[in-house]
Amino acid sequence: MNRTLPLVLMAHLATAGAAWAAAPPPTKPVSITFYSGRWYEIARIPNAGQRNCHAAYSQFIPSATGIFRVNQVCRRGSSMGPARTVSAKGRILPGSKGARFELSFFGGLRKQEYWVVDRADDLSWGLMATPGGNYIWLLSREPVLDPAARAGIVARVRTLGYRQALEFPAQPPA
Repeated sequence: MNRTLPLVLMAHLATAGAAWAAAPPPTKPVSITFYSGRWYEIARIPNAGQRNCHAAYSQFIPSATGIFRVNQVCRRGSSMGPARTVSAKGRILPGSKGARFELSFFGGLRKQEYWVVDRADDLSWGLMATPGGNYIWLLSREPVLDPAARAGIVARVRTLGYRQALEFPAQPPA
């Protein structure tokens, strides 16, 4: 009998449980205005889709139907490098008080759910995560956060259970 398979399954279940524990469900309702305008990416857990991605931001374009568009822009090589844009269609998930949404990429071939796990009362910043706890992003309405405010929000990321290293993509100079 292969003894490796049960060990691999146990390790997978243990890490899946740990990852799930790191993604607390949203507790604050999120206004529809959260899903409009520009959000600058201040910090993130590194991921393959954003390798070598600088000056990242998302432009949310609302509609009257509750469906919105998102253009995610990333600059390659440096904060002044060539821009790459990925567009998605989004919708707020019913029963979530606005705090859970789904983005559909590539004409619906890929879908991903996201949670707003915390936010400022004035919607000046938000923490967006995947439900499995693998990824989190600190987004801000401004391209640069005050260092003390940024440190406080990063501490909040840690209290939410995220232990992974964060990266801080540079935004272009003003």
